[in-house]
Amino acid sequence: MSNVRVLPYLLLAPATLFLVAFFLVPFAQVAVEAFTQFGQVSTGNFRSIMSDWKFWPALRNTVVLTAIVVPLQLALALAMAALVMNLGRGRDFALYVFTIPLGISDLAAGLIWLAILEQNGFLNSARHALGLIAGPQLLLGYQNIVLLFAAIVLAELWRATAVVLVILVAGMSLIPREYYEAAEVFGAGPWKRFVRITLPLLRPSLQTALILRTILAFEVFAIVLVLAGTNLPVLMGETYGWQFTLQDRAGAAAYAMAILAISIALTVFFLWALGEKKEAVS
Repeated sequence: MSNVRVLPYLLLAPATLFLVAFFLVPFAQVAVEAFTQFGQVSTGNFRSIMSDWKFWPALRNTVVLTAIVVPLQLALALAMAALVMNLGRGRDFALYVFTIPLGISDLAAGLIWLAILEQNGFLNSARHALGLIAGPQLLLGYQNIVLLFAAIVLAELWRATAVVLVILVAGMSLIPREYYEAAEVFGAGPWKRFVRITLPLLRPSLQTALILRTILAFEVFAIVLVLAGTNLPVLMGETYGWQFTLQDRAGAAAYAMAILAISIALTVFFLWALGEKKEAVS
């Protein structure tokens, strides 16, 4: 009997040790470095990064990118998931095609879009072949921040929408078909069925997708580095810069803790906003 009680803990031990060794210990080290200065507990490292001229532009750019990318990804994923679920034959093939970008890393996705959008890339070559332009045009220069933003948004939409799609397809698969059949009997059209049945019952999946994508959007780095370099500072890019360029581990740790605090705040907000609201009983 005692062996039966111990077995679950033995099975959980490897995962627990892994989390302690590769998450809790590094997290504790980063937290100590962020809140320690000259051997004393201090917020000096946070004051240092906030006094740097790149901090506020990096925060603004990250927030703007997140505010643009996440809603667009959610809308695209909802449309793609609805399309996949309404397919009879070929559903698995369509889902496979839509999720191909999941196997591509951030850096590889950035390089793909750089090959398309750079001065001598595929886009300029195609436009030149069609006679639309006389010669190569610089699309990703620092002179046009709007185009840089648009390029990063396109790359992120192409690369990461599939993550949201998989979550939403899994959620839609759990909705009983009887609800749709009953709504159809009572004359509800496709849009009304989507709004009145799919979206309310998809709330847990939407919550998960929003939390995951918002956190990952705040950690965008490789695509921005490839397409914009240092012309468009973001929080993770500045974290990397403080760690490896400036050789300031404490400043990088402060950046990491700031990103963590924003991620936790957004997670709590989405849990509250999309959670089940309990009505007060009078």
